[in-house]
Parts: sequence; structure tokens; C-alpha cells
Amino acid sequence: MRSKNTPHERSWGHRAVSGGTVRVMKSTGRAGRPKASSRETLAEAACELFLERGYDRTSVADITQRAGVSRSSFFNYFTSKSDVLWSGVDERVGHATAALENLGTAADRDAVQDILLLVVRDFAPDPLALALRNSAAMGLQDELVRDTGLRLARLSAAVSRAASASGVDVIRADILGAAYAAAVLSSLRVWAEHGAGRGTPEAVLLDALGTIHDLPWAI
Repeated sequence: MRSKNTPHERSWGHRAVSGGTVRVMKSTGRAGRPKASSRETLAEAACELFLERGYDRTSVADITQRAGVSRSSFFNYFTSKSDVLWSGVDERVGHATAALENLGTAADRDAVQDILLLVVRDFAPDPLALALRNSAAMGLQDELVRDTGLRLARLSAAVSRAASASGVDVIRADILGAAYAAAVLSSLRVWAEHGAGRGTPEAVLLDALGTIHDLPWAI
């Protein structure tokens, strides 16, 4: 008979899904808080549930129950269900927008492209890649369209401001911003949809940047 003081044990199985593998938590004892909760544990639990029930039918309470952590622990890492998918990209986009702001009048095509490449460099398969690959199964199509649009707008505005600061006229700066932001987000989507284990999003983005190379930066 298990002693009350015996730590709760967990083992990990794996569930193969299109475009990646979700580790599945298997309890070998009574339910309880794992020894160490983490962002990864919550993200894995969320992805399992999105695949099983769909995004709209999964609540934060469902995720924390599956992960074995409290609701407050969830909000230590994420602000919402959507943040589970986008937090990694948002952190990178935040760094990129700050770097673009710091270019000032030195902004040019090469400097901007170098910063944007950092958004996708060494980007490992994560919950967003899994969601992009399995959006229909997770019931995420509309949610991804909305959320992608928010990131497009944020990155586009940052590139546009950088172009304007270097002397590019407003309309051309906005066109450049929209094109470069679309290249970044589209590259992540295409990479994920083709299987996140194949190639890198950086290689896809380099190819995408080539398609807009002829857009003039200077007036």
C-alpha cells in the first residue's frame, strides 16, 4: 500500500501527431502536483487537449488539471490559451522590434533582414508549429488567422518605422513593412506545414526575402 508521504510519480509516453510528437503524461499514482511544473509541461498538456477536444472546448482549468498544476501556475507563464501557442514567437518579435527601433537612421535592407532572420533562427518545433500543422484537427483555423494578423501588424509597423527613420517615404515604408512581416510569418507557417522536422524556417525565410529583394529601400 502506498504511503501518504510517497511522492507522486509520473512517467511519460509519446503520442505521434502530424508534424511532431506530443509527450503524453501518464500518472502512475494518485493525482497531484508534479514535483516541478514548467512552461513545457503546461504547453504539452495544452497541445494534447487541443488535439483531443479542440481549442474552443479546452479551458485553462482543463490544461492545469492535465498538467497537475494550479491555475495560478498557468498564469505565471501564460496570459491566455493563445499565449501557449504564441509566447515563443512573441518574445522573438519583441526583441526584433526593439532592435529595429535602435537602428535609427542607419536602417537599410541588410540591417533589417539580419534582424528579421533572428526571429526564426534556431527555431525548434514548438506548440505553434504543431498548431499550424494540425490547425484543422485542433479547430484553430480562425484563431490562427486572427493571431497571425496581430503579429503581422506589430512586425510590419516596426519595419515601417525603421524605413521611415532612414528617409524612406511613408507609403513605400508601409509597403516594405508589410512585405517583410509577411515573409517572416509566412516562412514559419510554410516550415511548420511541411513538417517542422524538415529544414529550417531560416532557410524558408531567406528564400522568401529573395522574392522581395527588388523592392527599393532608398527613395
